[in-house]
Amino acid sequence: MRKIYTLTIAGILALGVQVKAEDVKIGLLLSYTGPIEELVAPMADGAEFAAMEVSDSGIFLGGKTVTAVRGDATCVDAGAATAAAERLVTVDKVSAIMGADCSGVTGAVLQNVALPNGIVMISPASTSPGFTTVEDDGLFFRTAPSDARQGQLMAEIITERGYGSAAVTFINNDYGKGLSDSFAASFADLGGEITINAPHEVGKGDYSAEVAALAAAGGDVMVVAGYIGEGGKTIVRGSLDAGSFDTFVFPDGMYGDGLLEDFGNELDGSFGQAPGTDSDGLATFAELVAPSGLNGEGPFIGESYDATALILLAMQAAGSSESKLLKEKVMDVANAPGEEIYPGELAKGLEILAKGGEIDYVGASSVELIEPGESAGNYREFEVQDGAWVTVSFR
Repeated sequence: MRKIYTLTIAGILALGVQVKAEDVKIGLLLSYTGPIEELVAPMADGAEFAAMEVSDSGIFLGGKTVTAVRGDATCVDAGAATAAAERLVTVDKVSAIMGADCSGVTGAVLQNVALPNGIVMISPASTSPGFTTVEDDGLFFRTAPSDARQGQLMAEIITERGYGSAAVTFINNDYGKGLSDSFAASFADLGGEITINAPHEVGKGDYSAEVAALAAAGGDVMVVAGYIGEGGKTIVRGSLDAGSFDTFVFPDGMYGDGLLEDFGNELDGSFGQAPGTDSDGLATFAELVAPSGLNGEGPFIGESYDATALILLAMQAAGSSESKLLKEKVMDVANAPGEEIYPGELAKGLEILAKGGEIDYVGASSVELIEPGESAGNYREFEVQDGAWVTVSFR
């Protein structure tokens, strides 16, 4: 039986305020405010579990502890995200960054902060296909899969369910455009018809024009490639009230309990997909965090734990917290060969690495990094039934 650590939120919070000279600092650059803030709070908790687990081991880099320092990426304000990252690097002196989340701000931080300062970033949630080919000097990794895969999978799910046409609204940023383009190409290849593929902005007071354009175009379903807290939710409400659509397809940015709290069984029959797995690692992670009240199966929580764990395990493998050294070890600790390491086993992994051995970090999300350092991808297919998210299958 695997040994796992049972931690409390109080213990995690203590980590962030007890900074010692021997601490290694990592940044948790996530969107604590903005359109996905309800998704981010548990993601940060998941990341801090990994930091606490490593600190408690007593064998990280010869006995050093880890301090996780938060910075607000906002999801939508690239300037604010860049400023937050600059503070993490220049003021807080973090050695690496877990984050960011929304693809647009992640790209801005990569170009304006990580690259000039040589800082490793591992994102748990940035899914834009553009990161596959971005120039990153080997500094950028992600435990979330590319939306090139999600768009293809979404097209397959819609087609398998017997729908032949779709109206698409997407948030006008790197995430929304990348996902909508991937989906549109894949759906067309499968014989599907896109009736409209239109962007929407965040933070508008009135989306009636967008709702009207979608209604006029029509379609068997509406794909809402947006964020749960901005734009997408309002467009869904307007479309339901107008009677123009009754079945919606929700990618990962719309997958959260807050959506169903507002709509309940009005969305019954709607469906979608988000990164997820039914692996032993996820079950172990859910058990690990359950005493704190955290739902380990929630969106991007396991990926956040894994991103943090990979940073710290790569440091151990490198024998240093310096990004220029740990970046060379991320792929090594993430993939075979080596001893498989699951949630709650970070101390075991640290010990093996300290002795010069090899590990294959599996983690909560069945980590397997492919070049250029991104997740190969596992997805949960879900449907709304009786006002609740119900998992249909894993792919």
